[in-house]
Amino acid sequence: MDYSLIELTVSEGIATLTLNRPDKRNAMSDGMRSEFIHALESVTADKAIRALVLTGAGKGFCAGGDIAGMQKRMNAPAGEVGFNGWHRQQRVHHTQALLHTCPKPVIAAVNGAASGLGADTALACDFIIASEWASFAWSYVLRGIIPDGGGMYFLPRRVGLARAKELIFTGRRVLVDEALALGIVDRKTGTDTLLADAQAWAAELSQASGTAIALTKTILNQSFELSSHDVFAQGSQAQGICYTSSEHRASVEAFLAKAAGKE
Repeated sequence: MDYSLIELTVSEGIATLTLNRPDKRNAMSDGMRSEFIHALESVTADKAIRALVLTGAGKGFCAGGDIAGMQKRMNAPAGEVGFNGWHRQQRVHHTQALLHTCPKPVIAAVNGAASGLGADTALACDFIIASEWASFAWSYVLRGIIPDGGGMYFLPRRVGLARAKELIFTGRRVLVDEALALGIVDRKTGTDTLLADAQAWAAELSQASGTAIALTKTILNQSFELSSHDVFAQGSQAQGICYTSSEHRASVEAFLAKAAGKE
């Protein structure tokens, strides 16, 4: 697929996916979403890719949903608005699920404003690193809608229920230092080094066993909903797979060889 609204590059096992509508602060249009889905599916399927960095071109990370798309939905015949909206929601949820469940470490490098769906998209990643110009706003309520990109699931897990309600009910802007203090952001860095720092972090995370990371991430993503019994049960199955992985065998053999050399 030829991309025009995103960019996807891969270097030394690290994929960098850039939302590329800088004139619209990378607002998510239907066309961008189609390219985003294709890119995420490609990254997930490519075994040579070990981690993903997501960022935005220009001065913004993602301004949320595309206003032109909102206008198009409102101008649709009354009898089609509901079903069109349902269909769009399926696409939104599919996109966010691909990002959240990608079996590789995913880092959002937030270079500017992340608003509405943009803020939710950052939260769908495993980690968030942000520049001094980054900001976050769950501004859905200001448009008379609710967070539909996973914010009602992800945000309480980062900041707690009461704080998540306050941020969503007000739609207020959260600057990077407050975001860092609240736990929305994991690391803060400079604008000039943001992407390089995110890629270096991704490279660090990619050194671990890809099999172990994928299986662990799958279980951790469910850990708030599972009982301890369920976590142990899923963990037992995952560990059985790890025992057979080439990474585990190579690691054990290297450790034994090193130990034998010291004797």
